[in-house]
Amino acid sequence: MSRSLYSDTIKEFCSRPESDILGTLSAAANFEVTTDQRDAWQAQISLLRPALAGFEHRGHVYFEYVIPRLGKRVDVLLVLDHLVLVLEFKVGAKTFGSAAIEQAWDYALDLRNFHSTSHDAHIAPILVATRAHSELIELSFHADDHRMCIPICIGGAQIREAINRTLQFLVGPKLRVAEWEQGRYSPTPTIIEAARALYANHSVAAISRSDAGAINLTRTSGTVDSIISDARARGRKAICFVTGVPGAGKTLVGLDVAIRHDDSAGDLRCVFLSGNGPLVAVLREALARDLVNKERDAGRVLRKQDAIRQVSAFIQNVHHFRDECLEDPVRPPHEHVALFDEAQRAWDVAQTSSFMRRKKNVPNFEQSEPEFLVSCLDRHGDWAVVVCLVGGGQEINTGEAGISGWIDALLQRFPGWDVHLPRKLRESEYRCAAGIASLATQRALHVRDELHLATSMRSFRSERVSEFVRLVLDLEFEAASSLRDEISARYPILLTRSLDDAKSWVRARARGSERFGMVVSSQAQRLKPHAIDVRAVIDPVHWFLKPKDDVRSSQHLEDAATEFQVQGLELDWACVVWDADLRIEGNRWSHHEFRGSRWIRIQKQERQRYLENAYRVLLTRARQGMVVVVPEGDSDDATRSPTLYDPTFRFLRSAGIPMLA
Repeated sequence: MSRSLYSDTIKEFCSRPESDILGTLSAAANFEVTTDQRDAWQAQISLLRPALAGFEHRGHVYFEYVIPRLGKRVDVLLVLDHLVLVLEFKVGAKTFGSAAIEQAWDYALDLRNFHSTSHDAHIAPILVATRAHSELIELSFHADDHRMCIPICIGGAQIREAINRTLQFLVGPKLRVAEWEQGRYSPTPTIIEAARALYANHSVAAISRSDAGAINLTRTSGTVDSIISDARARGRKAICFVTGVPGAGKTLVGLDVAIRHDDSAGDLRCVFLSGNGPLVAVLREALARDLVNKERDAGRVLRKQDAIRQVSAFIQNVHHFRDECLEDPVRPPHEHVALFDEAQRAWDVAQTSSFMRRKKNVPNFEQSEPEFLVSCLDRHGDWAVVVCLVGGGQEINTGEAGISGWIDALLQRFPGWDVHLPRKLRESEYRCAAGIASLATQRALHVRDELHLATSMRSFRSERVSEFVRLVLDLEFEAASSLRDEISARYPILLTRSLDDAKSWVRARARGSERFGMVVSSQAQRLKPHAIDVRAVIDPVHWFLKPKDDVRSSQHLEDAATEFQVQGLELDWACVVWDADLRIEGNRWSHHEFRGSRWIRIQKQERQRYLENAYRVLLTRARQGMVVVVPEGDSDDATRSPTLYDPTFRFLRSAGIPMLA
């Protein structure tokens, strides 16, 4: 299938009647072609033809080239000699807005990162404001990539000059157009981008990787589909567990299934549930904004509150779902299929009972959250399916039962439910092997290895970042150092004692709309001298969605987010600030919390694990690279003594993390 609405050799483009080109574009469009759109195409054709005179036998031209990850299209893309030229036109514009420059960046970066035959190509993003005065054309590289120009801003009369200058500035081997066109597109969207694309009816196959090195998300989604179809056809009740490494796409699978299986006109209803409040809030806001903009573009008005109400029908906070089921203890929920994101974070009996007594005035509540949630779906007289999306080593808060809470519920109360799980669920990081062994004596287990996602999509520059983080937290510094050497070429991980230097580094690395931010442990209470106060409440919606000039944005680098605000979400570039809450003492980790005026050692193993998992979350948020800051401390302040920080710094250096120059 063609990625563009119109493609041709430059020779044919320059010789074909303009009306033919416009007709081809209009016929191929899967959207309404307005008069404004047709006029824009006509202006682009009129400007490009004279600019390409003399290049007739040197390349190919593409109009409306699809960028799947972003759900958008490049106005014009040229493959000319050794260059890929990305032209974004602002017809009638006299100036170059920052959003337009960012857009040109994003298109070029998308090709560089996700289009196989553009990985090593020379790429130049060009922003054309058609009514702008002639600009001084300045060509420069970004610090990270000497095969890509920083966006070139030109007026409509400067296209030919920009092409000539770029051909001389970026020098490389000639591209073979036929080979370039055959390049595989393997996008890796952020969860926000993925949710937007799926909600706009794009398929998970169109927005995800499909290379042989990654277990295909489509395969996992298809396996869940088959479990739902089988349960419905046979009148069965089933639970399945989808596991995966951090950033592998578990939430993406859940959203894909929830959106495709939610049929409000029929009898199949599906809901995506999460106890992760920040994730729910950010996704709802992003999707609601898209709905409002879509309606506005169609000439209709949709209020933001109404848009959020629509989105909330299938993305719900698990606690709200629980509360609705509490109101009527007999009636089943509307949905036959419920997907629980980060199911390992569901509450155990003690936490649930305490909450019910204190907040809901329900005494003597003796069910864990997994047990109660399964019981809600069990009320259906015909069939039901529960899908648990599980991250290993991701429990970060008191009272989180882990996946064993779900296994125990199945053992104690739901003997008739079919159980589908991957072999990986038996491994130590999920802490439920004994429960699964007991479950296997009670009923036949359906082992489906397609339910495990083995490859991180978050760190698309290196799939083994989560493994490196595991080795660091397991204190396997030699193995970590060896792996760090392997991933360093594509995924920079650097170490510094200076927060200012770290901030400068992430600012310099980010291009286009790439997101960066500062993350810290929720126990990092002695970073206040660095203007980081973990007790200050941030709004994750603003932190993740506001532009860089907004002081509430992550990119302003004033507010640091903790593991609770970033779990399930991601950044492109992260500044991880390491406090003395988790520190090296001798040859092991020592776990601490700050109370009053001093550090107190954490004794309970469960809480020690939560703290280590907090750092696991922080160290796996970045898609493209991160810098770790271990402050130098202050010898005049016992709570920030260099002796609390220096051993951790030395360990991270021994784990192969190089210093920021």
